[in-house]
Amino acid sequence: MSFPRKADVVLSSNAVFTGLNKEPAALFIAISDNKIAAVGSREHLEEWIDENTAVYDFEDQLIMPGFHDFHIHVMWGSLSLDSAQLHGARSEAEAVEIVREYASSRPDEQWIIGYGWNAGLWETQKLPHRTSLDRILPDRPAILFHSEGHYVWVNSKALEVMNVTRDTVAPPFGIISKDEDGELDGILYETAIELVSDGAYNLSKEKKERSFKNFLSHAASLGVTSINDMYSIKKLESFELFQEFAEIGKLTMRMHLLPALDGNIERVKKLREQYQSDMVRVVALKQFIDGVVSGYTAFMLEPYSDRPDTCGETTFPPEVINEWVQEADREGFSIRFHCIGDGAIRLALDAFERAQASNGKRDARHSIEHVEIIHPDDIHRFEKLGVIASMQPEHLHATPRPAYESNIGPERSRNAWAVKRLKEAGATIAFGSDFPIVGLNPMPGIYQAVSRIDHTDRAVWNPEERLTLAEALQLYTATPAYGVFREHELGTLEAGKLADIVVLDRNLFAVPTEEILESKVVLTIVDGKVVYRDSQD
Repeated sequence: MSFPRKADVVLSSNAVFTGLNKEPAALFIAISDNKIAAVGSREHLEEWIDENTAVYDFEDQLIMPGFHDFHIHVMWGSLSLDSAQLHGARSEAEAVEIVREYASSRPDEQWIIGYGWNAGLWETQKLPHRTSLDRILPDRPAILFHSEGHYVWVNSKALEVMNVTRDTVAPPFGIISKDEDGELDGILYETAIELVSDGAYNLSKEKKERSFKNFLSHAASLGVTSINDMYSIKKLESFELFQEFAEIGKLTMRMHLLPALDGNIERVKKLREQYQSDMVRVVALKQFIDGVVSGYTAFMLEPYSDRPDTCGETTFPPEVINEWVQEADREGFSIRFHCIGDGAIRLALDAFERAQASNGKRDARHSIEHVEIIHPDDIHRFEKLGVIASMQPEHLHATPRPAYESNIGPERSRNAWAVKRLKEAGATIAFGSDFPIVGLNPMPGIYQAVSRIDHTDRAVWNPEERLTLAEALQLYTATPAYGVFREHELGTLEAGKLADIVVLDRNLFAVPTEEILESKVVLTIVDGKVVYRDSQD
C-alpha cells in the first residue's frame, strides 16, 4: 500500500501503545486520508510533515487504538442517557424519589423510563412494588429497568395502558409476577417486559434521532470508535437510522450490527447484503439462551443454592437452538449467544460443536456473551472450538456479591468471570460494557479487569483472575476487531490500518491502578477525522 510522503496529521507522544507490545513507547503516527501511513520513532517524524500537516504532540499522554466495545445496545442505551438514573438508589424509597424528581422535571414526557435499580443493594433485599410508584405517578405510565435489564418495575398505569391484567398469560420465557393474593406486583421478567416496553418505546423518528445524536457525542468523548450493537428489544432496531447518519457524514463510530437469530434466515441474509460498508455492517446474529442469576432465570447445571427447586431455564428449547445454529452456521453467519449460567454456556458450546461436525470446520468466530458462571470442564472448549469469550468486566463491580453468592453458593462463585483461566487456556477474549447495563466509559471495565475490586470498592473477587493492563487494553481494542473479522484494518496502530485513535490525559502504565478510573479522553479520531477534542486540552 502506498501513501503520499507527507501526512495530513501527525500525532506523537512519549507513550504510544500500539497494541503490539506490552508497554508504550516514544513514537509518532502519521495519518493520510483515513489510514495510518506510518508508525515510527519520534526522531523521524519531521520526514512526514510539511506546511499542510496538522501536528499534535501529546508529550507523556497515552496514544492508543480507539476503544472497540464488543457488546452494547445502541438505541436502548441512547434513550437511557436522558432517563431516570437509579443506580445510586439504596432503597425503594430513594428510587421512588429519583423517579418523582425526574418526572416532575419532564411534565410533557408521556412515559417515564428509568434504568439501574438493584434491590440487592438495598437493606431490605426485597423487590419493589407497583404501589410505591402509584403514589407519585397515578396517571403517567412508568417502566424502570433493573440494573441487569432482565426484569422491570412498572406502575399500575403502565399495566393499565398496555392492558396487562392478573389474567394475562405470560409469553414463553416470561414471568408476570404476582403477590400472595394473586394481584400483579409490578415486576415483569424476561420476555414479559415487552408487554409494557412496546408502549414505552413507541417513539417518533425525531426522538430516536435526538437520542442517537446524543449517544454519538457521548461515545466520542469516551474514545469509543467502534461498537457491536446487540439485538435486545425488537421495537428499538434502528439500522436504517444508522445508515442515514453514515450517508450524510454524521456517523462518528463504526457500527457492527447483530440482528436476531430467530429462524428467519432469509431476513437476516438480506440485512447482511444491505448493510456492508466500512461504517455500518451486519457482522453476526445474536440470541439469548438464558437470563440472569438475580432473577433465577440464568440456566444452571445444578439448582440454585437458595432456590433448590430450580436451575433456571432456557429461552428456547435446546432442539430449537441447535436447529437455528445449524442453519445460520451453514449460511456463513457468526452466532453470538447471551449465556450467564454454566448450563447455558455448555448448551451453546454443544450447539457450536454440533454445527461444526455437521457443516464442517470453518473460521466462524462464534461467541458466547458474558460467560459469567462457567463450569471448569468447559474452559478449554473455547480454544478447541474457536469460540470467542465476550466478557464485560464492569459487571463484576455492579453485582452485589453477598446476594450473588447466596444465589449460587461459594463454589460456583469461584468460577465467576474466569477471564484469566480462559485466556491461559487459549481462548480469544473480547471486552465490552453491555451499555446501558453499565456505563459506556471503558475505564471502569479496564480497572475491574486489572483489580477485580468488588461492589464494596474494598474487597477483591477471585484475585487470581486479574489481567495486566496491556492485556486489558488489547481485549478492548484488538480482539474485538478480530471478533468482527476486521483485525487487518482495526484494533492496533500499524501502517495501513484505519485511523481510529484515542489519546488519554495520562499514561495509564505510569500511574497507580486507581487512577485508571480518573483518566479522561483528550482526543478521538475516527476514520482519520477528529470527532472529539477536550476543550481544556
